[in-house]
Amino acid sequence: MKQQILIVDDEPDLIRLLEYSLQQAGFETATAADGESALAKARRRVPDLIVLDLMLPDLPGTEVCRQLRADKRTQAVPVIMLTARGDEVDRVVGFELGADDFVTKPFSVREVVLRIRAILRRGAGSDASGDPRLGVGPLRIEPDAHRAFVDGAEIALTALEFKLLGTLLSRVGRVQTRDQLLREVWGMSGDLQTRTVDTHVKRLREKLGSGRDLLETVRGIGYRIIDPAD
Repeated sequence: MKQQILIVDDEPDLIRLLEYSLQQAGFETATAADGESALAKARRRVPDLIVLDLMLPDLPGTEVCRQLRADKRTQAVPVIMLTARGDEVDRVVGFELGADDFVTKPFSVREVVLRIRAILRRGAGSDASGDPRLGVGPLRIEPDAHRAFVDGAEIALTALEFKLLGTLLSRVGRVQTRDQLLREVWGMSGDLQTRTVDTHVKRLREKLGSGRDLLETVRGIGYRIIDPAD
């Protein structure tokens, strides 16, 4: 079955261009010209990935992204945000709301297709670790299957949450600074002043159930996962 990409933009020419290119690349596509339509379509049939414009006629893309992340049905769907602005602050806002990537207009359609494939591969697989599985205490992930478990029960994580958890689990007991995590998980400048890491750690911790206390905050430095057996 083909993977479906939901394209959300109010520019008809851009939608047609992305639709054609993605269909040529082997994807199925759905489209929406405003935020409310996008949310309705995503809830009716959950897509494999959403390409979301930041500037929409009814709801801003940031609000659409926030609502997607607040809904259990769509909270794990990868989101690539499109914007005409190139300021890194816009990227920070998008990442803090749970976006997985950020593309500035004008862009190469080929680049968008490549980024979509990279995110879907990340969602399918193996960039968190070369190990077939990683775990400590009640926490376990299977990087090749992109699955995470707490006490044996599977939990739903976004691609970035999964990458963050995989990075921390691969370095149990070692403190990871916010700068390190920004560079390695988000690919952003380590000296940027942002709450991106803290926001995602908070969301991740809320999903870890009995394993939440294993994700420790090292005040003024960063985060680490501890081994309860130590």
